[in-house]
Amino acid sequence: MTKRGYAGCLAALAAVAACGGGQETSGSEEAGTITLYTCVSDTTIAPVIEEFESANPGTSVDLYRAATGDLNARIAGDVRSGGLGADVIWGCDPLTMQDYVDQGLVGGWTPQTDVPANLRTDDYVGAAVLYMVAVSHAGVEVPRSWSALTGEEYADGVAVPDPAFAASALGALGYFAQDPDYGTEFYQGLKDNGAVQVSTPDDVVTGVAENVYEAGITIANSAYVAQESGSPIETVWPKPGAIAIYGPVALAADAAEATTAKDFISYVTSEDGQRLIADNGSYPALEDIPGPTMPVDAPVVFPDWPALAAEKDSLLTDYQQIFGG
Repeated sequence: MTKRGYAGCLAALAAVAACGGGQETSGSEEAGTITLYTCVSDTTIAPVIEEFESANPGTSVDLYRAATGDLNARIAGDVRSGGLGADVIWGCDPLTMQDYVDQGLVGGWTPQTDVPANLRTDDYVGAAVLYMVAVSHAGVEVPRSWSALTGEEYADGVAVPDPAFAASALGALGYFAQDPDYGTEFYQGLKDNGAVQVSTPDDVVTGVAENVYEAGITIANSAYVAQESGSPIETVWPKPGAIAIYGPVALAADAAEATTAKDFISYVTSEDGQRLIADNGSYPALEDIPGPTMPVDAPVVFPDWPALAAEKDSLLTDYQQIFGG
């Protein structure tokens, strides 16, 4: 539903309760209903919404949650129908969010926050971080480096998430394409070794746990949740490092409820919001806040997001020539 469709159905505005614990607000005395589009897992987003609504009586957050590919389709449909139906977009990678900025759909404002500079721009700010790691079936040799996945021991046994569907996989594609030791040739090596494309990182974990695949590329959150639930898998942060992909949140350029939308983004990126995110299974963007499992001295690498932004479409084309569209 677009804002034009639901604007007339908004609940009566109520006074916003004073915000505590470091949450920045816009200073408004009015609250309203906002629509949030996101690809973030329900286990993380549901408690964030609940806490925000509880701390701000009279506010309401209408949620549309989907994988990045489906989210893009929803947004494209909105644009064709007359305008973005969201007041806030909380994405799963900066390349996709930059596309929204370039289309004039989001941006122009970010909150005051201590989120590090490498996890934000003038148009959006990181709310959480995904780490792309490797996972292997119990008893199978653990891939200590990314390049190991192209070796004979993993022939016909590697699962790769689709970067056209999953934002985290798109971020991984961007990193490998930039690294001179890998490039898109890494994906050609995977394909030549019999690797199989699946839709999402969760599909990778499920397939490896069921021994359909020996190993795969997935996100740390999914792997550790499965492992802690008893799935027969091992999780490793391969050299040169797990690929850090931040999930940015942004204000819609024509948000119908801009004040409440800004308050929501401010809460998400505040210390209180970040602790809640960490407590509910996502790695926080703020430093020094403990989050889900991370090995001591785990190697981490960061893509050059600005350099990748202009190359996204060509990278996907190159990838699809290898694995198909």
